[in-house]
Amino acid sequence: MRRSIARFIFGLAGWKITGGVPAVPKAILVVAPHTSSWDFLVGVFSRAILDIRISFIGKASLFRPPFGWLFRWLGGFPVDRVQQQDTVKFVIDLFNRHETFYFSLSPEGTRQYTPRLRTGFYHIALGAKVPIVLVGFDFEKREVQIQQPFYPTGNLEADMEHILAYFRTVKGKYPEQGIR
Repeated sequence: MRRSIARFIFGLAGWKITGGVPAVPKAILVVAPHTSSWDFLVGVFSRAILDIRISFIGKASLFRPPFGWLFRWLGGFPVDRVQQQDTVKFVIDLFNRHETFYFSLSPEGTRQYTPRLRTGFYHIALGAKVPIVLVGFDFEKREVQIQQPFYPTGNLEADMEHILAYFRTVKGKYPEQGIR
């Protein structure tokens, strides 16, 4: 029922999903460009339609009352940005504790334009030995584009160029804040 309702609302808004659930039990889903708070809703609807549990991290303040329970229920894990927390190790440990685990994050780390992507997701994928799935939220085409999984090679520069080449083709809600 939830899946049908999500599909109906998503379609009514003119959105569609291309690609599908990765054929691997674990993956890090790198979602970009992250230019708007609307990205979160697109993600929630997408995962309801795909009928998969996807976890994420968020700033600790999101997990306080009155909405903290909601973010936890949606699969969120709080991260305290004030304390020096080894987030890469924290997420690798999450992967190691689960047989099936999908984890998403935005490589920009902010909704504002940033000249380069953070590389934590890359180090998580290497450390947890899981593939990376690139997911584009294209507001121009009203498409959630799910690419095929790929394993990082260890050559950060070459792999990042592959990732950037894909995300440069995806238009966020505010394209001027997206990846260039």
